[in-house]
Amino acid sequence: MPQSESSRPIAAVLSTFKVLEEVAQRQPVGVSEIARNTGMPKSTVQRCLVTLNHAGWLRVVDPERARWGVTTKPLGIGLRAAGEQGLREAAKPYLEELRDRTDETIHLSVRDGDGLIILARCDSTLPVRTYVDVGAKAPIYTSSGIAMLAHLPEETVDALIDAVLDNERSRTAVTRRQILREVEATKERGYAARANSWWRKEVSAVAAAVPGLAGRPIAAVAVSIPSSRFDLDRVEFWGDSAVDAAERIGKALEGF
Repeated sequence: MPQSESSRPIAAVLSTFKVLEEVAQRQPVGVSEIARNTGMPKSTVQRCLVTLNHAGWLRVVDPERARWGVTTKPLGIGLRAAGEQGLREAAKPYLEELRDRTDETIHLSVRDGDGLIILARCDSTLPVRTYVDVGAKAPIYTSSGIAMLAHLPEETVDALIDAVLDNERSRTAVTRRQILREVEATKERGYAARANSWWRKEVSAVAAAVPGLAGRPIAAVAVSIPSSRFDLDRVEFWGDSAVDAAERIGKALEGF
């Protein structure tokens, strides 16, 4: 029986989700394998893949063989569906331990589009300390953002940088080259470190990404330091401490 006009959009949506689930289960995977396992025509699978790619859910992970994989977007939505409270609860003891170890303010951030949201904060006990509201939005070129960019595919990094620079061109002097230089430095040492942040000049920070599935970053932990107290001799200590906290948060999240 032919589909009614009203049922066609629903069928298209269901097919798209079916393709997404198949890629998530079998990635990296090609059109033929998806079509074979779902019983869908290759042309339909291809349309679904293109739609999911435009929406930011899927990407080509093997251009030579045209094989597809999932981006970090579904993971982020999954965390939100499970409740950001779960992430905060898992991270809380490690954030507090990192605060006690460094006596600096600690932030936990998650990606939100082409920027970040401050999800949790542990305040330093020192009279001069940094401060930002929980729930505040921050640009991707903060130390926390750089730490996450260092673990993302090159095409995702390019797209995020393009988006944030287009949105903030009139408000920041930071350039693509500067951001990419920080990303490469972060890959080499394992953590991001920035004196006099591009976002807030009086603030310096050292940050590490919280690893998720397949090494994709799901959050970042930052040691936030007043620039007047930023000491280059302590960067390695702050960085190693942040990496340790981030890795333990990642392991704790496996239970959520």
